This record gives sequence, C-alpha cells and structure tokens, in this order.
Amino acid sequence: MNSDLVDRATAGVARQLDGVQRLGVAFSGGVDSSVLLALAARALGPSRVLALLGVSPSLAADERDGAHEVARHLGVRLAEVETHEGDRAEYRANGPDRCFWCKDELFTRIEAADHGLDAVAYGENADDVRRTDRPGSRAAAAHRVLTPLATAGLTKADVRGIARALGLPSADKPAAPCLASRIPHFIPVDALKLSQVERAEAALRRLGFGDFRVRHHGEIARLELPIADLERAAGELREAVHRAVTEAGFRFVALDLAGIQSGAFTRAARR
Repeated sequence: MNSDLVDRATAGVARQLDGVQRLGVAFSGGVDSSVLLALAARALGPSRVLALLGVSPSLAADERDGAHEVARHLGVRLAEVETHEGDRAEYRANGPDRCFWCKDELFTRIEAADHGLDAVAYGENADDVRRTDRPGSRAAAAHRVLTPLATAGLTKADVRGIARALGLPSADKPAAPCLASRIPHFIPVDALKLSQVERAEAALRRLGFGDFRVRHHGEIARLELPIADLERAAGELREAVHRAVTEAGFRFVALDLAGIQSGAFTRAARR
C-alpha cells in the first residue's frame, strides 16, 4: 500500500475541510468521487460524511449499483437524491452547457434536502481544473461546492494511485459520463434515447467489453471502443455485438475506427 501518498492526500483534504462538522459528497461511484469520499471519511470519520447520489434516467442502473457498493465498502451512508434535469428545457436542448444544468439541478436538490450539512464537495481533481470543456464545474462554483482534491493538488494519476492503495472497488473503473453524453449536442435528450443507450451498453458489458461508448445517432448506434477491442467486436463477436445493440432499439450498428473519444461531442461543438 502506498501509505505515504494516502497520508499526504488525507492531510491535504483535511486542511480543506477544517471546520466542517458534516460533509455531503456529490457521489457518482466513479474513481474521483470515490477517492474524495474515502479521504473525507478518513479525515472526518465515516459518520460525519454523507454520500449523495443523484438518481434520474441519465444514471445507468449498473452505475447506481456500483455507487452503493463503494459506499458500503467505505462504511459511509449513501442517500439518493432524485433529480429532474429532464424537466429543464435547457438540459433537454442538449447544448454544450448541458452539464451545467444537470449539475445545477443536482446541487439545488441537495441544498433543498434536510441533511444537516455544513458543506458539499465534489470530485474535481487538479487535471480537471485545466480543462475548458467542463461546464459542470461552473455550476459547482455557483453553488459554492468544495473541491478538496483539486485544491490539494491531487491529479488523476494521484487519484488512481490512492484508489488502488485503498483497495476501492472503483480503483480501475473506466470513466463513465452520464448517458446523456452519448447524444450529439443540439439533438434533444429524452428518456427513450437514454434507455436505448443504457440497454445497449449493459448488453455490451455482458459480452466482456469494459471501456466504451454507444453514441446515439437516431437509428444508428456508433460504437467507440479501445483500438485493441475493434478486431474482436468486428470478428468473433460481430453477430453478438450486432444483436446486443439492435435489441436495444437501434437499426444499424457502426464501429468507429478512431476508437474511444472522451468528450467528443463537446469538443466538436466548441470548434
């Protein structure tokens, strides 16, 4: 166990939480929010930390289950927060600022809930701060949400190292943005599209694929896979992949030869 890294990170996060008696962590079950939850629990004690999971049609069932598993592993109570970003016209319009409206909805609902919190934090890391394609961070700033990982200077590599050192279930979990990120900007987000993506991705996980995206282009599902998985998807598993995706409601299945591209729609919309 890399105890030095964990100890330094715990001390850094504890400095950011000085004076906080009860902390809520906006929690997704991903590696960043898992590490924040773990370090906050070490700094304050598990009983003084509450994991807050936003639940809506944009959250896949597998992600919801995984978040509960991490919270149980850490001995931290998890409260589900029902969000209604789909009721917001700005969110449904699906512009490049969609994540702002989603996070604004989450933080607004957290503030309205009676959890007796002194502060709320979320898992932005030091690498995230340098990115320009994260409108959700503007919502966090507007709601005065704390960013202990970023403020302590913890990078994504640090976060992964801490997660492995602590044996977190999410330590090697690939990035898993919300289901709405699979829909091209300016194509309206609705529950049917989100459901199609969720069903297709769940079926592909059952076939053994890990890090990938199913992009929604109407009747066409465009699969982004790591380059190493393309041959398997187009070869031995071709029929199974086609069946898995078409049974989710798509008519055509396309493999993107460029491989997996995190944030592709947002970057394209900003050009």
